[in-house]
Amino acid sequence: MRHLPILRQGRPYYSADRARAIHHRTKEPFVEISQANTGLIRRDFLQKEAVANRLSGFSSEELIRLCAAAAGHFADATLPLGEGEQSPQDYVEATSATTGLPYNMVRRNQAKIQGVLANMAGVLRGLTRNLDLSILDRGHGEASGTVVSYFRRTDSLGVVLPSNSPGVHSLWAPAFALKTPLVLKPGGQEPWTPYRMIQSLIRAGAPPEAFSYYPTDHAGAGEILRRCGRGMVFGDVSTTRVWARDPRIEVHGPGWSKVVIGDDMADRWPEFIDVMAASIAENSGRSCVNASGVWTPRHGRAIAEALAAKLAAIQPRAASDPEAAIAPFADPTVAHRMNQMIDGLLAEPGAIDLSGAAGRGPRLAEQDGCSYLLPTIVWCDSPSHPAANKEFLFPYASVVEAPTSAMPGILGPTLVCTAITEDRGLQQRLLAAPHIGRLNFGPIKTIQIVWDQPHEGNLFEHLYARRAFQALPEFATA
Repeated sequence: MRHLPILRQGRPYYSADRARAIHHRTKEPFVEISQANTGLIRRDFLQKEAVANRLSGFSSEELIRLCAAAAGHFADATLPLGEGEQSPQDYVEATSATTGLPYNMVRRNQAKIQGVLANMAGVLRGLTRNLDLSILDRGHGEASGTVVSYFRRTDSLGVVLPSNSPGVHSLWAPAFALKTPLVLKPGGQEPWTPYRMIQSLIRAGAPPEAFSYYPTDHAGAGEILRRCGRGMVFGDVSTTRVWARDPRIEVHGPGWSKVVIGDDMADRWPEFIDVMAASIAENSGRSCVNASGVWTPRHGRAIAEALAAKLAAIQPRAASDPEAAIAPFADPTVAHRMNQMIDGLLAEPGAIDLSGAAGRGPRLAEQDGCSYLLPTIVWCDSPSHPAANKEFLFPYASVVEAPTSAMPGILGPTLVCTAITEDRGLQQRLLAAPHIGRLNFGPIKTIQIVWDQPHEGNLFEHLYARRAFQALPEFATA
C-alpha cells in the first residue's frame, strides 16, 4: 500500500501513528498517511526563524523562476512519493480515488495550479498592486514617487486545507514566492496535491526546509494555526467559526456565490442560461466560487425550470470517462446526510425541487458502489425561505425572486457575485457592498477566476505590512 510521510521541513518522517484514506468506489484502504502529533509540531516550530531567514536569502526574481520551473514538474514529471515515485497519471488516479473527482476534473484543477505557478510574476503583480518586488528584497524602495518599506508579518504561514477540490491549493502557492515558509495540514481525503506541489518546488531548486507537511487531527491543526504568525483555514461554518475573529487567520468558508440579474436584463434571461448553469455545475459544484443562488426580479420560476432541464442531463459516469461531469462523495454518509438536510429544507412550504420533474430522477443516486447527489435546482418563493441561501458540495442552487431595490443587502455574504445588469445604480450599490468579495459585471461565470484579482482576501497584505520609513541619502542602503 502507498504510504505518505510527514515532511518535517522537507525531510520525510514516518510515524507509527497512521491514518488510512479509502478508495471512493471499492471502499478499500488506498493509502496510509503518517500522522503528526502536537508535540512533534511544537518541536519543529522551534526552528521556524532559521527557516524563514534561509528563504529570505533568495531574491523575489529567483523565487518566481523557481515557481515557473516547478510548474512544469508539477504537470509532467515523475516525482518522489514517500519511498516511491508518482507519475502525472498516478497523481490523477490517486486524487480521483480518494476524493471521487473524475479524471478530467483532476486534470483541470492540475492545470489551474500549473498556471498559477507558471505565471507567478503576474499573480504577485495583482496581489501587490504592481509593487516593484525588489523592494521586498532590499526592505525599502520607491513606489509611485514615494519611499516605502515593507516587513514580513510572520516566519511561517500555516494552512489547514480541505479535501473538496485540488484547485484550492493554488491559493497558498504565492506565499513561497513571497519568502514565507509554509506549514501545511492536508485534507484527509486529498493529501496528494500539496505533497506533489512541494516536491515540484524542491525539484526546481527550492530549499526543502521551506515546506512542512503535517497530516494530523483537529488538535494538530489548531496547534499549527496557533503557532504560525499568519494562517489560512478552509472548511464549513462549524470548522472555521472558532477562527473567524482572529485577525491572524484568513478564513475560507462557504462562498454563497450568486448570479444576480437586473431589472434591465430580466426579460432576456434565456441568453444567460449557459452562464448560470456553468456557474452552478462546473467542477461538480465543489468550489466556493460555484454559484449557489440565482437572484432575479422576475421570471424566477421559468429560470429555475430551464436550469433544472439543462442540468438534468448530468448523470453519473465512470471516473475515467472524459464526459464525466459530476463526482460521487468519497464518504457516502455525507451524501445521505446532505440529501436529508435538503429534504428537511423543502418540507417548509414555499420551495420546490424542480430537478426531479425535469427528468433528473432521485437526487441521491447509487451507482457502481458510489453515492452521488445529482444537480438540484430549487425554486423559492421568498428570499426568507431557509432553502434560499444554502450551499452544498454538489451542483445545488436556489432561484429566488427579489426586487433589485433591496439588493445587495438582501443577498447576504457573497464570495462571488456575477451581476448581469447595465443599471448604474445597482452597479454602484454592488460596488459599495462590503459583503461581496469578488464582483463581475456582465455574463461572466462565477467560477471564472483571474489570478491577479484575488477573490477572497489578499495574501500579500496578509503576510506583509507597510511601515513608515525615511532615510537621509548617505544612510540609505543600496
